[in-house]
Amino acid sequence: MAELLGDLRAETASFEELLQPLRDEDWELATPAEGWAIRDQVSHLAWFDDAAVQAVTDPEGFNASLADFAASGFSSVDDLVVRARRTSPAELRGWFRAARARSIEVFAALNARDRVPWFGPPMSAASFVTARLMETWAHGQDVADALGVVRKPTVRLRHVAMIGFRARPYSFAVRGLAEPPEPVRVELTMPDGSAWTAGPPEAAAVVRGPMFDFCLAVTQRVHLSDTALEIDGEAARAWMEIAQAFAGPPGKGRAPRSG
Repeated sequence: MAELLGDLRAETASFEELLQPLRDEDWELATPAEGWAIRDQVSHLAWFDDAAVQAVTDPEGFNASLADFAASGFSSVDDLVVRARRTSPAELRGWFRAARARSIEVFAALNARDRVPWFGPPMSAASFVTARLMETWAHGQDVADALGVVRKPTVRLRHVAMIGFRARPYSFAVRGLAEPPEPVRVELTMPDGSAWTAGPPEAAAVVRGPMFDFCLAVTQRVHLSDTALEIDGEAARAWMEIAQAFAGPPGKGRAPRSG
């Protein structure tokens, strides 16, 4: 947990570095997420950090609100960012900082295996913190793309890769699809050049390539065809075409750059 929280703090600092030089008008710049400006990426993270605090400190209350959220078909996600558009950039920045600091504070009191309810299946505290790191990185990527900023990938991406790999069953389940029974192995090159693997060595279905590209794919920040990933086997292909590391309904994904 200490390592995870340290990396979450570092990813948070990286995200805030993107926001620091923004003028008020820059917060309205469109990001690659359809219909979302930079301000919407920030309010989304802040709102879900507040929700994370409730999930940890008041799980019964969180589960009650989750039922209402699910009844809306999760359309409330877009409603939340629309309502937050009345918030000034300065207030948004303060909201995110306070919500993130509070969430890290409550995470630090958890043991790695403590169970926490969330918008998908309940998760261990370690997986929960990893998910917040993944969300911070992914929404940070949208902000960076909106600003035309190229961020240097870091070894913190190993957390995103791991949650993306572990979410393979969820990627199928959330779409009502049967998961292929064949095992899948992932063989990636980390930003520092070292190797990272997951899955049985004997698996015939394999995903290979840069960890950065894999993380972009499982967070649905690029279309699979716009990555340098090599995919062998039908089970691996079926997964990567719908891979979803984040909780909630099936993501819309991104259109191919060529299209």
